Order: sequence, then C-alpha cells, then structure tokens
Amino acid sequence: MRENAKEIVSYLNPSTNIMSMSTEHKPEHEHASHEHHEHPEHHEHPEHHEHKEHAEHHEKAKAKPNMMKYAVFVVIAAVFFAVGFMANSFAGAGTAKTGDQLVFISPPGCTDCATVEPAAREVANTLKIPFVKTSYGQNIQTAGMVLVYDNISTIAGVDSEYTLKTQVCLLTKNTDICNQAQTLAPPTDTTQPATPEVVKSDKPVAHAFVMSYCPYGLQFMKAYVPVIELLGNKADVQLNFVDYVMHGEKEMLENTRMYCIQKEQNAKFTAYLRCFVEAGDSPGCVTKVGIDSAKLTACETALDAQFSIKKTFSESTGNYPPYPVETALNEQYGVGGSPTFILNGAEVSVSRSAEAIKQAICAAFNSPPSECSQTLSSSAEAAGLGPMGAGGGSAGSTAGCG
Repeated sequence: MRENAKEIVSYLNPSTNIMSMSTEHKPEHEHASHEHHEHPEHHEHPEHHEHKEHAEHHEKAKAKPNMMKYAVFVVIAAVFFAVGFMANSFAGAGTAKTGDQLVFISPPGCTDCATVEPAAREVANTLKIPFVKTSYGQNIQTAGMVLVYDNISTIAGVDSEYTLKTQVCLLTKNTDICNQAQTLAPPTDTTQPATPEVVKSDKPVAHAFVMSYCPYGLQFMKAYVPVIELLGNKADVQLNFVDYVMHGEKEMLENTRMYCIQKEQNAKFTAYLRCFVEAGDSPGCVTKVGIDSAKLTACETALDAQFSIKKTFSESTGNYPPYPVETALNEQYGVGGSPTFILNGAEVSVSRSAEAIKQAICAAFNSPPSECSQTLSSSAEAAGLGPMGAGGGSAGSTAGCG
C-alpha cells in the first residue's frame, strides 16, 4: 500500500443505521458521543481532513451505483474524524505514531462488550496507543472498534476476544498480539444466514470480485474454491477483480497472474488458488501446481500491453491506483469493494462459507443439478492468508476492502 493510503474495512451489522449515532451536541457538524478516553491529556479536537480525502477519492475513482453500500461504513469513520477521535492532536503513547489509537464502540444492547472491552484495552496497551470508548445511538448486540494504526483506519465489528485479536494481528502484525490470538479458540458460529432469493436461470453466472491481497477477498476465495470445483461444469463460476488496488504493486501483479491462469490454464486454477491462499507464495505455487511459466508470462505481457496495467499503476497519483482489466464489468455491476458477489446479474450477500455460497448458486438454477445435494463446509473461513477449511470466521461477516 502506498504511503498515507487509508483503507476502510468494515463488517458492522449491515442493518445498522449509521446516522443514528448518538450525539452530545451539534455545532457545524454532527458529533458522536465521546463517553470516555484514557489519555494523559484531553485536548480540543480540530476537524481532521483525512475523511474528506477518503470520500473525495471514492467519489472520483469509484462513482458506482452500489457505492452507498460502502459509503455507510465510511460515514462512521467520517463522524469519528470530524469529532477528532483520529485527530493529530492526540499525542501518541509510547512508540505510537501521532493519531494512532483504538476506539471501542459500546452500543446499548451489546451482549459482547463486557468480555471484549478488557481485551480491547489490553490490545491498545500492547500497541502503546490510546484507548477511547464511545457509545452508539441504537441497540446492537455486537461491539465495534475503529483502529487507527500506521496510516490505516479500520472499522470492524468484534464479537469475541478471538475476533478482536485476530483482526488486530492481521492489521498490525504485532507479534505479541498474534501469539495471543493463536492461543484462543474461535467462537462457535454454525448459524447460517438464510439462502438469499436470487434470479434463476438454466446456467447461473457467478462473479466474485476481489482484490488478491484484501484479507476479506482472501476469505471469500477460500470459501469460493470448493464451489468452483463442485459446480464449475454446471454453472459459470468466475473470479474477477475490483478495478483498483489497495495493497500495492504485489496486488496489481497477482491480480494479473490469477486472471491469466484462470483464462489460459483453467484446469490448474483452483489448485493454484488453494496454494496461494495458504501463504501468498506465488512463485512457489506456480511451480508446485505445474503452471506453464512461459505461457503465463506471455499472457501477462499481452494483458499489460492491452490495458497499460503497469504504466497506469506507476503514473497514478491517487492512493488506490486503477486496475483497468475488468473495469467494464465493475461498472456494469456497480462493484464497490472486495469481495462483491454477483449472481445472475444481481449482488448477493452470503456467508463466507463454501456451503453458503454453494446454496446461493444452487438456488439460482431453474433445475439444480445433482451436485447441489453434496454438502460442503459450513464453517465461515478466516480472513487473510492461511489454511482453507480451518474456520474461525464469522458466519454473518460482511467485511470488505473498499
């Protein structure tokens, strides 16, 4: 990711009405209620400009029909920025960068907050950043956090100590927190959301739009691969790419690599994905799976010549350089982030488990094939690189990079 890029990642309850966040007073802009903070001094919080830059970037780079889906999450961050929770007036604690902090959102009706809040305080202490506690204007069962760390702002729902520390490990790579996360058992979550209503056809067409290094794109890919393997001959099940990158040059190059393998060496595509999502070792996976390297290089070169991928990336002045290979599809379906799942032309929200994705696609058949009777894993995959089928994710997660 380029310096100063801001990534808003969210999986708060999608039914949440963001604008109902509780307020203490309303001067020129709305304020969220600031209940408590732990910090040596309490300063006046000037307006912060970063939320404006983020909004302006999205308006300019991705003015797409369903951007409101992601915009509601950005509104939460914008409110925090406006009241100064992320303001530079917070002097970092210890070795923290100025502005780094963890904001813990404790809404009325929260069933997890009593157990998650102490873990959040511990995480902030480990990272040597300020801990801030705030409230919310409506009843929600799950706690939330806004983590500002190393120029990245992340919004997330956290329903357990495991979820909290796993997410923070993924985002900060802090060794102590990662070690703590590994000792915790993932919460048992076998409740599957109802199969969504979908448009039916004789041969459903599924598009999963991802960024190859987005933690939640990787999460979706882990669940998607078994479905491609099961239904790939019965439905048109594709992996596609969001038309901008948020995770640097390696993501731009990996998007192209995956695109070419899927297009020209499709018989080995899911084997490559299975290998890649484990550790992100592209060269090792190319060798292990037996990808024809000369054919792959030729495809990558031709694709770059057609779309000026590398030139566009290197000349981009924005935080998120364009990835123009599938811009037409992105615009057709109003793709606003990674992952976005499109089924028979309509966006569908599904759990990040193989069984949930399989059920959604099978529901889109006029006459489901016999393969639909096969049961896949109902465990939601964990975000980020790691073993497939290990579970650890939240069945209701709607997290994304965008």
